[in-house]
Amino acid sequence: MLGIDDQVGAIDERSSERMNFRTKPRIKQAIQQAAALSGVDDSVFTMNAAYKAAMETIAAHERTRLQAIDHQDFFAALDRPAEPSARLRAAYARHDTIRSR
Repeated sequence: MLGIDDQVGAIDERSSERMNFRTKPRIKQAIQQAAALSGVDDSVFTMNAAYKAAMETIAAHERTRLQAIDHQDFFAALDRPAEPSARLRAAYARHDTIRSR
């Protein structure tokens, strides 16, 4: 039997939200089998798998990874920013107008 890293259970919050969804019988059977092999119920198994996937997806969208070959050009561009375009200057002026209201 493989254990499960219960990241959801470690979160110190009351479980007050509900999530309901339908699935195919084959998927439900696989989740139930995997949960049983892990020694947890299918709810714990499913929530941990979904939470892990959610955190990985969020991290992938919050982080930018550069290949080694791109590092030099990227940091050089940060050191030499382009002059603001007319559209950017206009947007900034609109922002200042809105912000000062």
